[in-house]
Amino acid sequence: MTERKLFYPERFKTASQYYTTGRPTYPKLLSRRVAELVGLTRDGGVLDLGTGPGFLAIDFAPRARAVTAVDPSPEMLAAARANAARADVSIQFVQGSSYELGPHLGRFHLVTIGRAFHWMDRVETIRSLDALLDRGGAVALFGETYPEVPANAWHKEFQALIDKYSTEDPARPQIREAVKNEAVLLDSAFSHLERISVLEQRATPVERFVDRALSFAATWHGRPGSREEDLAVEVRRAIAKHADADGIVREVLEGHALVARRPREVASD
Repeated sequence: MTERKLFYPERFKTASQYYTTGRPTYPKLLSRRVAELVGLTRDGGVLDLGTGPGFLAIDFAPRARAVTAVDPSPEMLAAARANAARADVSIQFVQGSSYELGPHLGRFHLVTIGRAFHWMDRVETIRSLDALLDRGGAVALFGETYPEVPANAWHKEFQALIDKYSTEDPARPQIREAVKNEAVLLDSAFSHLERISVLEQRATPVERFVDRALSFAATWHGRPGSREEDLAVEVRRAIAKHADADGIVREVLEGHALVARRPREVASD
């Protein structure tokens, strides 16, 4: 079985400039926990598929022999290279997509995918990754949520604004998958699933929420209107209500990873 997906290689051309300042990084403890679970050492390689601004590639660089970061967007790769240089880590960046996986990329112990799996033909992607992963290797899907705690009182209104500006996005049905990632993985060679979650309190300036809103490609490809003006004004107004006198919002982010491994290899651990 394959999934029919529309491919949007130019989708993030504008939004990419807001990813580094807008999108939250994952808790550093999360990469450590995943590395421990899958037995990643300095002898193993990591493939970060759909690397975006390179957050995961940077987190795993100190824990692996080498990290290869792949993304179809040249603008995203430019942002990722700049972030890697600031972090002073060595990463191999490759322009490409999940539709171009093959032995030319190398062999890996871990494949990380953050907020990008829904853009891929997930069934075929996992099938292709099976050929690239060493014995004991794993695929880890990363994401973040905002628990319903008082510090996240801003989130409901913020999400409503994103949805408001995304109503005409042609990729909207694809982003909101009917078949969950868990179902795809359970029906694959990597059907042993484990979750890892880390909650972290953060202090975030109001302007970072503006950048966060503008980093969603759906808001640029959605209903007509000026994103940098209209959306920015609405986000500032909504978020400012939750900020202190210095314009800082206290938020709680939950970074999570769904780790998928081959069951026969887990059983032989």
